[in-house]
Amino acid sequence: MTDLHLGLIGDNIAASKAPRLHILAGQQNGIVVQYDRLVPAELDLGFDDVFARCAQSGYRGVNVTYPYKERAAGLVTIPDPLIREVGAVNTVLFEDTGPRGFNTDLTGFVSAYRSVMATQDPGVICLAGTGGVGRAVAFGLLYLGVSEMRLFDCDAGKAGTLADALGRANPDVSVRVCDTIEAAAQGADGLVNCTPLGMVGYDGSAIPAHLMKGAGWAFDAVYTPVSTLFLQNAAAGGLRLISGYELFVYQGLHAWKLFADLPLDEATLRDSLNQPEKAISAPE
Repeated sequence: MTDLHLGLIGDNIAASKAPRLHILAGQQNGIVVQYDRLVPAELDLGFDDVFARCAQSGYRGVNVTYPYKERAAGLVTIPDPLIREVGAVNTVLFEDTGPRGFNTDLTGFVSAYRSVMATQDPGVICLAGTGGVGRAVAFGLLYLGVSEMRLFDCDAGKAGTLADALGRANPDVSVRVCDTIEAAAQGADGLVNCTPLGMVGYDGSAIPAHLMKGAGWAFDAVYTPVSTLFLQNAAAGGLRLISGYELFVYQGLHAWKLFADLPLDEATLRDSLNQPEKAISAPE
């Protein structure tokens, strides 16, 4: 395979480890990966313009992150009907027939959940944040056998749209939109944060510590930093933790499969990701 040109389109992505992951994946396979961070505001362009520029300038593909995953879904062909229902994409391939969209957040979340919880059913879930990653995680929870899902978002209309989509996908699962995070969290088995709260530049926790009592497990989609206030509070409450870092690694592995379809040694990749950045820069 020839060298790969990839990128990440999103806001507040200076701390993202996605470039390192894909550069390392390329090194395992003897190819050079150029992976660009693309922030529309810094380029003085809108998302659509950045996306079009990538499509026209030799990129094999891009990852898409907050807050553009739903916007990206409208610019691509989505081959998987489930992902069309999700309505958000985080991985795009640029091909002669046009851009195709995928969602490795969904498959990455399922892998991250199973790495910690094995075959245990999710139970009753409180999910905060119903944007792009929230939609992917919600459909992942459907796949895992969630019994009830309570959605909370400051934008109630967005939460309602997701609830409708989940209902169409599986009418047997109870899904409701809650007016408050307190109502969503009461009696929940699993607590899920899919808001940006907790990431670098967005201090706080979407689910306060006092609402965690009685829950069994918690997942935070944020991975920069890895140990968010949300996960710190969950750990103090004795909950089993699923880190956003696990989602990051698995979605990256799945995205690499789409970008390059080349093998990876996962253990070596994980070890290399934890090494100083200067030791894993792309070759000249």
